[in-house]
Amino acid sequence: MAQAAAEWAIPLHFNGLTQQGTGRVHENPVSLALPVTFMNVSGEAVEELVTAHDVQARDVIVVHDDLDLPIGCLRIRPGGGTGGHKGLRSIVTALGTEAFTRLKIGIGRPALEVDPADFVLAPFTPAELDDLQPVLTRAVEGLACIVLHGVQEAMNRFNRRMPA
Repeated sequence: MAQAAAEWAIPLHFNGLTQQGTGRVHENPVSLALPVTFMNVSGEAVEELVTAHDVQARDVIVVHDDLDLPIGCLRIRPGGGTGGHKGLRSIVTALGTEAFTRLKIGIGRPALEVDPADFVLAPFTPAELDDLQPVLTRAVEGLACIVLHGVQEAMNRFNRRMPA
């Protein structure tokens, strides 16, 4: 997440299939990466990172959109299925496991006449980006909580709707 990189002063640079950087969150080392692949093959980028950094899948946190959550909601999970998300399917296939943490950011469902695939691939409007800023800020806080306090504590704090 670019917001996390900015918040934690971690410069990102192109390296292989990602933009990536390393830094610290309150003395805890972290590596951030944004795949530059198509979403449906993002597992290739995650596999490259896991191999390069010699980490286990359980140490990976994947931040992704979720149609089944309304805008303004975050859900943190220590594993689970793909829910039809093609990027997650690619990551599960590449890692050979579903045992990685997910931080889901709700984007809501499109109107009935809009194809969900078109909806998730469309860029956000400036107004939508403004509406998403509070949840993106909370997502960065959620990531920091996972790093500092673990998944269970982050789930307790962040798995609820944002106040209006």
